[in-house]
Amino acid sequence: MGSDYDRESELKAFDDSKTGVKGLVDAGVAKVPRMFIHSQHNPHEMSVSTNTQLSIPIIDLDGVHSDAIRRAKIVGEVRNACETWGMFQIFNHGIMKSILDEMIQGIRGFNEQDAEVKKEFYTRDFTKKVIYVSNFDLFQGPAATWKDSFSCIIAPNPPEPTDLPEVCRDIIVEYSKQVMMLTNTLLELAAEALGLKSNHLKDMQCADGVYLIGHYYPACPEPELTLGTKIHTDPSVLTVLLQDQVGGLQLLHQNQWVNVNPVPGALVINSGDLLQLVSNDMFKSSKHRVLANHKAPRVSVGSFFSPFILSSSKLYGPIKELLSEENPPKYKEMTVRDYHAFFIAKGLDGTSALQHFKL
Repeated sequence: MGSDYDRESELKAFDDSKTGVKGLVDAGVAKVPRMFIHSQHNPHEMSVSTNTQLSIPIIDLDGVHSDAIRRAKIVGEVRNACETWGMFQIFNHGIMKSILDEMIQGIRGFNEQDAEVKKEFYTRDFTKKVIYVSNFDLFQGPAATWKDSFSCIIAPNPPEPTDLPEVCRDIIVEYSKQVMMLTNTLLELAAEALGLKSNHLKDMQCADGVYLIGHYYPACPEPELTLGTKIHTDPSVLTVLLQDQVGGLQLLHQNQWVNVNPVPGALVINSGDLLQLVSNDMFKSSKHRVLANHKAPRVSVGSFFSPFILSSSKLYGPIKELLSEENPPKYKEMTVRDYHAFFIAKGLDGTSALQHFKL
């Protein structure tokens, strides 16, 4: 990097535009601006698996509420997926494909509408309930990523529907209602997979805080120079991810990057840092990233389930019922707010925030 490069000014001009990466693409950029170049990013630093048999588990939820034998089989599949991968896909989950498609179109519509309308929502005040921004860690991270993000609190205390963008207002309300019902089931399955009572994780308020983030990754002229999302783990108990059919999500598994190929009608489930913490490492939080691509804009919608939105002094640590002399606690107790504050301050630097809380 040349000594005459003023990165701070480039960042500020980008942020002040309030039009994000989409604004750069609309202006016709043919090269990736320097602020987005990941000097230490090498798409080949760890091999991408060429083994077509190596893919994250896909779990069929059909019969989960009506057939005890099927449910026991599903619980076993969830246990294996959370222990081995930290990520899996589900189908027959009860949310109609038309709802999924409309949610993707809602986030696409928000990002592709007139820039002046979007600007009204652009902010770095992360206490707001509705936020449009590009790169939450823009001024902290070593390099920006090729995406813009719309986010809102879903629970508790969601914004008034009229505070949501008109173009995606109705579908956010409907989709979120259905994802919350689904996640109650997923938390029951995760609890049973840990050998606990069905309601154990729900009783810990694991589903009481919900945050929705819709990412828009514009097509990139030089995708090999940047990333859509940096390597990270999720600061949640569970994340329910809806992705379109463009692809680019990769999971780090046994030092290989595994493509999480889109499956029409399926949802991707991540076990997050807080599930790894309360399970005392029985379940793993998956490291993943999103590649930039030159083909077409990619859209994804993540619903993050965590108590962090609750202003609570409640302490979280490894679940007592899972501990023994042979399996002592590996993490200290903490409030989820403290954890989340550390995660935000740290930024997406490729390391897990959990290391900070290890005993």
